[in-house]
Amino acid sequence: MTTLTYNFKRVYVWEIPVRLFHWLTVLSITILILTGFVIADPPAISSGAEAINSYWFGYVRAIHMITAYVLMAAIVVRVYWAFAGNQFANWRNFIPYSRKGFKNMLYVLKVDIFLMRDKEHKLSNISIGHNYFASFSYFIMFLVFVFQAITGLALMSDNSSWWFPKIFHWIVPLMGGEITVRYFHHFLIWIFLAFVVVHVYLVFYHDYLEARGEASAMISGFKFIRTERVKVSEQEIIEKTKRQMWDGEKAVRETGEDEKQKVSPE
Repeated sequence: MTTLTYNFKRVYVWEIPVRLFHWLTVLSITILILTGFVIADPPAISSGAEAINSYWFGYVRAIHMITAYVLMAAIVVRVYWAFAGNQFANWRNFIPYSRKGFKNMLYVLKVDIFLMRDKEHKLSNISIGHNYFASFSYFIMFLVFVFQAITGLALMSDNSSWWFPKIFHWIVPLMGGEITVRYFHHFLIWIFLAFVVVHVYLVFYHDYLEARGEASAMISGFKFIRTERVKVSEQEIIEKTKRQMWDGEKAVRETGEDEKQKVSPE
């Protein structure tokens, strides 16, 4: 029996802003889910202290709101980086507008989700950055988050002295009252939980199946790519990576177009 072996190169895929956004999102969503469940169903806590000295629920709400603002700010920065970042962070990766994108989505759905047999074994089916199914799911979750943020700000509008939440007050009567808004806001938590479970499963599934550093890449920024897909030497990759990491946005812009030509999509 003949065993095929392949050569891999270490390629800088995830830039620092993308990695920072990822881990800030992980932390923020964890805090928001935990505090959200407490707000939805507060536990009965017996205490002999005066009510004015027992403000734990207010602190929970404050943590929830502050974390939501932090996540909204992170989302705004990530949207900006979808236009300023490298080819793997670009906004075009998140919308499967091409035939290739739709084919890749069907492939991932068939092989990764439903665990059907891969009969083609095409190298182009393995994405260097996010596959189109993952990218499109992130776009959908972005839309879900926008609705989640709007409903949350609408619920804050009556008690907030800041103008920003107040501009969303019209959402409450539009959706039929505060109770309805709260139901929608709480229901979306379960969508985020389902997404987290599927996302973590697929990351470790790809890491185990492909052994390209899928999980560690979001810490180091590097993935291992088959040599035939990368048309530059290892030393060139290292030198360009150093410029990207230490010379800042100017170096990224200067080398962006060059990198697009040297990393083949096939």
